[in-house]
Amino acid sequence: MKVFKDRVAVITGGASGFGREFAIIGARLGMKLVLADVQQDALDKARVELEAQGAQVLAMRCDVRHAEEVQALADATMEKFGAVHLVFNNAGVGSGGLIWENTQADWDWVIGVNLWGVIHGVRIFTNLMLECARKDPQFEGHIVNTASMAGLLNAPTMGVYNVSKHAVVSLSESLYQDLKLVEAPIGASVLCPYFVPTGISQSHRNRPDDVPGSAPTASQRAAQTMSDKAVNSGKVTAEEVAENTFKAIADEQFYIFSHPGALGNVQERMEDIVLQRNPGDPYKAAPHIRDMLRAKLKA
Repeated sequence: MKVFKDRVAVITGGASGFGREFAIIGARLGMKLVLADVQQDALDKARVELEAQGAQVLAMRCDVRHAEEVQALADATMEKFGAVHLVFNNAGVGSGGLIWENTQADWDWVIGVNLWGVIHGVRIFTNLMLECARKDPQFEGHIVNTASMAGLLNAPTMGVYNVSKHAVVSLSESLYQDLKLVEAPIGASVLCPYFVPTGISQSHRNRPDDVPGSAPTASQRAAQTMSDKAVNSGKVTAEEVAENTFKAIADEQFYIFSHPGALGNVQERMEDIVLQRNPGDPYKAAPHIRDMLRAKLKA
């Protein structure tokens, strides 16, 4: 996808973090924007800011766990703008702790947003984009699914999140291959950020009423503390990641990383699999972090 001006971009999780930065860049490039989020106040604020920049904006509250809400988002997009060119399946939440201590509600929430949200986005919007392409011989499209380095690695006390993001990487690779198979004028990418200051470590602020929480366990408290510290100390900004993502779209690049230096850990994991070794020590380079975590679990 080379041309962005006057094209339509749909962004889930569009009111904060990566989503907000995607929208800001899209506005700068002259795109028409569709923002979806569950946080109404942040959504309203983002819409006002983007309209002040001259962008045409459709902002809708949308819980991506629910297919009917994603379908309503798609219907509203077509009604207002008549086409879809760029889709960011970006909404995401985080939850930690020892994997056996996560409740069914934890699983339902994280898988619902991180995986089912992407499934609904791919299923609904890809079909719309293919329909647009049949009507417009000059059509160019692209889909970006936000996964994580947690979709390529498996750090302790992040099991639910890891599972959801591994699935998004697999879904995205499958989408890429399927689009190539049918020679669709639609590209695909998977974004795998590492520790970037967004709002992901504070996802519980938007936890819905239908997935009630319970008193956090020691491992969940420890995971929250360590996640807050790692995310908030990140040196790569969400703005930088968004800029790199738009460049990757234009370059037809599939894998997008915020921290390429971390790929050595991915390579080691792949070698463990190929050589049939047991999974390696994730704290080999920083054993003090493992010791700190263990101490917190025993406290």
